Amino acid sequence: MNSSVIEVLLIPFLGTTAGAAMVFFLKDTISPRLQKIFLGFAAGVMVAASFWSLLAPAIEQSEGLGRLAFIPAAAGFLVGMLFLLVLDVVTPHMHMDMQEEGPQETGLKKTTKLLLAVTLHNIPEGMAVGVVLAGWIYGVENISGAGALALAIGIAVQNFPEGAIVSMPLLAEGMTKWKTFVAGVLSGIVEPIAGIITIAAAGLVVPILPYFLSFAAGAMMYVVVEELIPEMSEGSHSNVAVITFAVGFTIMMILDVALG
Repeated sequence: MNSSVIEVLLIPFLGTTAGAAMVFFLKDTISPRLQKIFLGFAAGVMVAASFWSLLAPAIEQSEGLGRLAFIPAAAGFLVGMLFLLVLDVVTPHMHMDMQEEGPQETGLKKTTKLLLAVTLHNIPEGMAVGVVLAGWIYGVENISGAGALALAIGIAVQNFPEGAIVSMPLLAEGMTKWKTFVAGVLSGIVEPIAGIITIAAAGLVVPILPYFLSFAAGAMMYVVVEELIPEMSEGSHSNVAVITFAVGFTIMMILDVALG
């Protein structure tokens, strides 16, 4: 695995790290308005990445199936959604606004569940970058190194607010700034790990690459639909979230078209 591949895999992780570093610059909590801005932007980036970087290439690579070219994209997408649904059910976690706490829940339990939630979100993102890189490494048509870079940059941009969203509530729970920073960083480490595992299995992945591309898209869309959109839409400042959703979607689309 050459250095350029490692560098691309690390880009999303660096976005999370930069976001987690906001604990050193912001106040102890994120305002509801700022959190809506972050959530809307993240959702927009993930929706655009799911289509432009994952589903569209999956459909293009299945053109040999004629009118049945939709099958790999549809099947992989549904399995990806189901995979995240199962993880969501079996793994105890809480939503990123930390509103689901029970009366007996301690600060430690809340922070642990919050970290689990963000970690779950980061797994499909790491897989998405890994599967695109695997296609590029093996010379798959319609997959380029620039496209993998565009996806990594887009996810990194989305990870910046996500890193802040996970770290700032931990600070409000009484953890020190350095501990919250480290916790935010660790929540993103699963991304390069998931990417490396995907690339390591490239010999098995490449023959069915359209299924894996759409699988990653389905997993990412599950996070958007189940987590981000409900939280950005409820309560006040939802209009601001809609605007930042549009901005995030547009930026990711431009990155993918310009670099891909």
